[in-house]
Amino acid sequence: MDNFRNMALPNTSLLLFVLQMCALAWQAWALVDLRMEDTVEVYMDESAEIPCLYSFTEQPMMVMVQWFVQEREGHRVRISFSDLTMQKVDENTSYSDRISVQSNSDGETLTIQDVKLSDEREFFCQVSGLSAGSEEGKTLLKVFDPPEPPVIEGVLSGVSVSGESPAKIASCETREGFPKPNITWYRDHIPIHPTSGLANMVTLLTRESSGLYTVQSELHYKVTKEDKDAHFSCEVSYFVPGAVRTSESKGINITVHYPTTSVEIWKESPEGLVREGDTVELRCQGDGNPPAPIIFNREQSDVELDSSQGLLVLKEVSRADSGVYECHSLGLDAVNHDEVLDTLQLTVHYLDPAVVVPKDSEVMLKGESLTATCNALSSLETSTVWFKDGIEVGRGHIMQLQDATFDTAGQYDCEVTVPSLPGLLTSGFVHIIVQGAPQMKDAEREIELMEKVGGWVNLSCEVRGYPRPAITWSITGSQSQSWREVVKGEMEDQVYSVVMLKVTTDAVAVCNSTNDFGIETKTFSIRSIPFSQTPTARKTSVDNSGVIIVVIIVSILLLAILGSVFYFLYKKGKLPCGRSGKQEITKEKTNKDDIVVEMKAKKTEESVLLKGVNGEQKPPNDQNSTLSS
Repeated sequence: MDNFRNMALPNTSLLLFVLQMCALAWQAWALVDLRMEDTVEVYMDESAEIPCLYSFTEQPMMVMVQWFVQEREGHRVRISFSDLTMQKVDENTSYSDRISVQSNSDGETLTIQDVKLSDEREFFCQVSGLSAGSEEGKTLLKVFDPPEPPVIEGVLSGVSVSGESPAKIASCETREGFPKPNITWYRDHIPIHPTSGLANMVTLLTRESSGLYTVQSELHYKVTKEDKDAHFSCEVSYFVPGAVRTSESKGINITVHYPTTSVEIWKESPEGLVREGDTVELRCQGDGNPPAPIIFNREQSDVELDSSQGLLVLKEVSRADSGVYECHSLGLDAVNHDEVLDTLQLTVHYLDPAVVVPKDSEVMLKGESLTATCNALSSLETSTVWFKDGIEVGRGHIMQLQDATFDTAGQYDCEVTVPSLPGLLTSGFVHIIVQGAPQMKDAEREIELMEKVGGWVNLSCEVRGYPRPAITWSITGSQSQSWREVVKGEMEDQVYSVVMLKVTTDAVAVCNSTNDFGIETKTFSIRSIPFSQTPTARKTSVDNSGVIIVVIIVSILLLAILGSVFYFLYKKGKLPCGRSGKQEITKEKTNKDDIVVEMKAKKTEESVLLKGVNGEQKPPNDQNSTLSS
C-alpha cells in the first residue's frame, strides 16, 4: 500500500503540471471569476469559515481546488486538495485535524475549528479549470481575545502639591488580551492627555507565553489642592470582531498633601449661650492635609493654652474667661504663621446675687407707703417676681406697698431670673414691720353674756399691733380669786389671751391692750342668773338638765318597785304594819331625794370643768355664755 502511495504522488504531480500547461495555453481565451473576503474575524477558540467562490466563462472539463497557508517563514504549505474524483485534507500539517472543506456549485468553504492565535495569517484558495482558466485568492484570518477588566491602584502614600515635576499617582493593568489593548487615563471622566510638566504616562507591554498581551500603565501627574476631591480612572479599549469595545475601571481618590492656608474656630459645646459654671469646648481646624498641629491662646497673650488635637476645654468658666480666643496652625509648610489664624469671641453670661432695697427688714407706720426694689447685676436682661407666703404678689423690679396695715407686714421674697438663659436665678427678701396702736378684734361693741350663778365663762381677747401690745384684765363685780388666765399666746405683732371667770354676781370684765402708740379696750358684761327664777327660767334650766331629769325618773321607778315589794310582804304578813314602818319608808324616800340633789351638784361642778374656749357652752346641763373675739 505504501509503495502504491509513493507511486501515486509523482503521477499526480505530473498530471497537475500537464494541466497547468494546458491551462496556460487556454488562458488567453478562458477566464475564471474568483471571490474571497479580504479578512475574516473570529474569537479565539471559536470556528472560522473562509469561503472561496468561483465561476468560469467556459464550462471546464474538470476543476481542481487547493488550499494553502502562509507560514511564518514565508513559504506556503498546502493543507487541502480536491478535484472531480476526490476531496483530501493534507496530512502532517498543523491543520490536518482542525479543518474541513465543504463544496457546492458556487465554490468551497474552508472551516477551521478551535481557532488559535497562531491561526492569524493568510489563507490561499487556488482554482484551476485547465483550459477553462485558473485563479488564486487569499483571506487574512484575524483572531481576537478580549482582555480582562482593568485594575487600578493609587499610590499608598500621599502626593504633595509642592513637587516640582509630575509624580506617580496611580497604575492601571489589563491582562491577556489580543490584539494589544490600549489604556487611556481620565480625571473626573475627562481624558488626560500627555502634557509636558503636568502629565505623562509610562506604558509597559508584555506578551505572555500564550501569545496574549498584558498592558501596564502608570500615570504621572502634577497634583494641585483641587485634586483632593477628584476621581481618577483608566479605560481599556480593545478590538473584537467588527467593533471596538471599552472597559472602565473604578474611580479612585488620591491623597493630596497641601499646606494649611486657613483655620476655623468654633464653639462645639454647649449649644446656645454660655453661663458661669458651664464647661466650654472650642474646636479649631485647618484646611491643610495632613492636618497641622493647632495651638490656642488669648488675644494679646503669648501664653499657649492647654489643648489636644485641636480641642480646647474650659471647665467651670466664669466671666473672667470672656474674651477673644485665637487658634494658629503650626504646619511646617504653612503659609505666613501670622495669617493662618482665626478668632472667636467668647461671652460668659452671669447673674450676681440679688440686691434688695430696703435691706433685710424695714419698719413702717400704719397707713404709710413704701417702695421696695429687687434686682441683680447681669450680662443679660433680668426679670423679677415678688412672693409673700409662697403666693405671687407682683412682677417687676419695683414693688409698691400703699397704705400699710398689719396685714401688710411679713416677709417678701423676690426671684430674679434671666429669661433668655434659663437656669440663671438668684433671690432675696425684705421683712416688713408695720408699727401702730393696738387693734383689737370686735373692740367696737360691748359683749353681753348671761350665766347662772356658780357657772363659768371663757373670755377671749385678740390684739394686733407693733410693738407687740401688752394685755391686762380688770374685772369688777366678782371676787378677784374667781377668775384666772388659762391661755396666753404671742407672735411678732399679735397677742391673745383667754380667761376663765366664775360667775357669782353681775360682773364687768375689761381687756386692756397697750403699746407705745396707744391703747384699746374691749368690755364684757356678764349677767348672773340666780337659782330662783320664773317658771320660764326654771323650764329653761330643766330643759338644759336632761341628765338630772332622767335620774329623777329612774329614782321614782325604783321607789315604785320598792313600794310594791313592801306591799307584797305586808299582805303575806311578813312585815308588821305600824308607824315605824312608814317612817322607814319615808326615810328611804328622803334618802333618794338626797341622792338626786348630790348628783345634781356633782354635775354642776363637772360642767364648770368642761367649759370651752371663747365662751362656748359645752355641757348640756349648764347655762353658760361665751364670746369668741
